[in-house]
Amino acid sequence: MSEDGKRSLSVIAFIGSVFSPWYAWSGRRAPENHVCINVATYGPGGRFTMTDRGSDALRQSRDRFTVGPSSLHWTGSELVIEVNEIGAPPLVSRVRGTIRLRPVALTSVEMPLTADGTHIWRPFAPTCDMRVDLEAPGWQWDGHGYFDANFGTRALEQDFSYWTWGRFPTASGSTCFYDAKRLDGSELGVGVRFNRDGHAETITPPPKSPLPRSLWALRRESRSDPGYKPRQTQAMLDAPFYTRAAVKTRIEGEDTVGVHEALDLRRFRSPLIKPMLAMRVPRRARWTFD
Repeated sequence: MSEDGKRSLSVIAFIGSVFSPWYAWSGRRAPENHVCINVATYGPGGRFTMTDRGSDALRQSRDRFTVGPSSLHWTGSELVIEVNEIGAPPLVSRVRGTIRLRPVALTSVEMPLTADGTHIWRPFAPTCDMRVDLEAPGWQWDGHGYFDANFGTRALEQDFSYWTWGRFPTASGSTCFYDAKRLDGSELGVGVRFNRDGHAETITPPPKSPLPRSLWALRRESRSDPGYKPRQTQAMLDAPFYTRAAVKTRIEGEDTVGVHEALDLRRFRSPLIKPMLAMRVPRRARWTFD
C-alpha cells in the first residue's frame, strides 16, 4: 500500500494456480503445468493480470522464480519482482515495471491451517518497506507491504467452506488474523503479533465485527477492539467468491489500515464459476525463452 493510501497492489506467484479454471479442469495432476505470476494494481489506472502458463514458462533456482516474462528474485536483502504482463479484459494493456520489497525482519513461523497439515501458512516477512516503479502515470511510489506464502497438498475447497485473513501494520510491526471454517465443522481463529525484529507471538484475537457485504454480496467480517466498527477504505478485488480490500480497524487501541480478504469456497465450487474465471484468466500453454 502506498504511503498516502491511494494506491496498492498485490503479486501472487503460483505453482498449481489455485484459482485457475484450467488447473481445475486438468484434474490438478500437474501443478508445474499451471503456473502464474498474478499482478493486480488498485487505484487510478488499476489493472488485473492472471495468465495461466504451461511448464515451458517455468524456471526455478534457489533465489529466482520465473514464469514467462515475469520473475521474483531474492537478493539476500530484498525481493525484486520484475513484471511484464498483459491486463485482463476489459482494460487490456501492458503492466510492466519493478517492485521491491525490503523486509524489516524475517520470521521462522510456519502455521498449519488443518490438523493434518494439508494447508500451511508461512509468513516470511509480515513487515516490509516497498518501492513501486511501474510504467504508468502515478505508479512510482513508496509504501509498506508484506511477503508470505501458502502451501497445500489438497484443493482449498476440499477442506474449507469460508475464511478471512487480514494483515494490519502497527507501530511495533504487524498483526495478522486467520479465521476459517473447515468442512469437518471445526474452526480456526488465530491472531499473531509480529514485532519489527521478527519475533512472533500468538494473541487472543479481538471479537469479530461484520463488514458490509461486497459488490457480489459476499459476507465479510474482520477483527477489531470491542465497540469499534471496521470499515473499508479502498476497494480492491471483487469476485463472486473472493474479495480483497483495504480495511480500517482498531487493534489494542491502535487505529490501523491493512489488507483484508474473504473467501467463500462453497461459491467457488459452483460449476458456474469456472467459465466466468476463464474470461479473466487466459491459458497460454507454450512459452519460449529468448
